[in-house]
Amino acid sequence: MPPGVETFVDRWLGPQQQDVAAAVGDFALRRADGLWAYQLAVVVDDADQGVTDVVRGADLLGSTARQRVLGRLLGLAPPRVMHVPLIVDPATGLKLSKQNGAPALDCSQPLRMLQQAWSGLGFAPLAAATPEAFLQAATAQWAQRFGMRHATVPAGPKAD
Repeated sequence: MPPGVETFVDRWLGPQQQDVAAAVGDFALRRADGLWAYQLAVVVDDADQGVTDVVRGADLLGSTARQRVLGRLLGLAPPRVMHVPLIVDPATGLKLSKQNGAPALDCSQPLRMLQQAWSGLGFAPLAAATPEAFLQAATAQWAQRFGMRHATVPAGPKAD
């Protein structure tokens, strides 16, 4: 790993820096089973798909500097990054995930679930009567907060 400090601006957490060589050192690019390791695979995959913005959990912030160094060594433009807070189980402090045995979300009340997630990200509550209206309002607020000009809500599935 080449020496030097990797700096970047996380759109949620602000300026970040890490000396990958000092903090991590050399790391595997290929696993023992012969498959490409996550750090390299995600850099190449994102570049291949034309990914320009990555939004993921704050637990993956530590991977970002490594991925940026690998991308630079491959001559790739780095995507903009945003690491959002994790939703955790108040009793255990563990992130809510299948990996940690969290129960499935109750999707019988989608508007309630969206409002709870929005609140968990630190946003003020939104008044909306339907999930669709909520997503439109949330997308507009997100775009305004983070200066995104082309934020859109994906269309739902088309009826046959």
